Amino acid sequence: MRAVIQNSVGGPEVLVIANQPDPAPKAGEVRVRVKAAGINPVDGAVRAGYYPLLGEPPFILGWDISGTVEALGAGVTGLKVGDEVFGMPRFPKQAAAYAELAAVPADEIALKPKAADHTQAGALPLAGLTAWQGLVRHGALKSGQRVLVHAAAGGVGHLAVQIAKARGAYVIATASPNKLDFVRRLGADEVIDYTKGDFTSQVSDIDLVLDPIGGEHAERSLKVIRNGGVLVSLLNLSDATRALASARDIRVERMSVVPDREGLVELGRLIDAGKLTVHVAKSFPLEEAGAAHAFLATKPIGKVALTV
Repeated sequence: MRAVIQNSVGGPEVLVIANQPDPAPKAGEVRVRVKAAGINPVDGAVRAGYYPLLGEPPFILGWDISGTVEALGAGVTGLKVGDEVFGMPRFPKQAAAYAELAAVPADEIALKPKAADHTQAGALPLAGLTAWQGLVRHGALKSGQRVLVHAAAGGVGHLAVQIAKARGAYVIATASPNKLDFVRRLGADEVIDYTKGDFTSQVSDIDLVLDPIGGEHAERSLKVIRNGGVLVSLLNLSDATRALASARDIRVERMSVVPDREGLVELGRLIDAGKLTVHVAKSFPLEEAGAAHAFLATKPIGKVALTV
């Protein structure tokens, strides 16, 4: 099979096409003929050596996949050859999604939603599960709550806005000026241009904040959360932030996304019900993985994907 490998850490240019052995599914696994693979900021961090999840190169990046089941390992039930599936297998271990074939645990993928094509489904899992787990599992989101989503035009953010709306929340979202209309179209009830003053002076009485930015930004977010509310951060929280939160009975959660078949099924249901759309800013062929990484670094609206 063809796959995108890297033999050293560095810039997008280290991603190169090479022939690799076809993977054979072990017990409990299926082999997927990959149609699309999503690209996420974590991919770039691992590629550059900032976040050494996979150890030293060589390795094959990628966790998001959508494709067709081609072979079943021993003991697999509930899936059959020919099924269209999607998922985020093995994270944070190597899943090797930037390839024509991938052998993955059957219980970490789900049937692809019918209303999404492979490119959209391939771009969904990591960002979608991050949004879902952040809001629902960690944030315990309830209908009628006031939710603040930061970076709402990004991969996680644009999905979080839609998920929160689908679950009956009143959604306030922050974004840059050229992305405000996009976020409004997602259904946000209020949109804040974060370049025009401090968001803490424009919003208050929030039940739940989803923050992918971290650092000082997470600490400032505490100012708009009601006593007893929740801050869910995708990045590490300082001791100072935790202390400030504790003083006001604000629950803080530092989350890391995990494979989640149930969550994939719920995301698929939202897509098929017309309540969730994956916006793919641009897709690239497999051999242009480096260009795709460079494009993602420009912070486009929504997601970026490889098509295989």
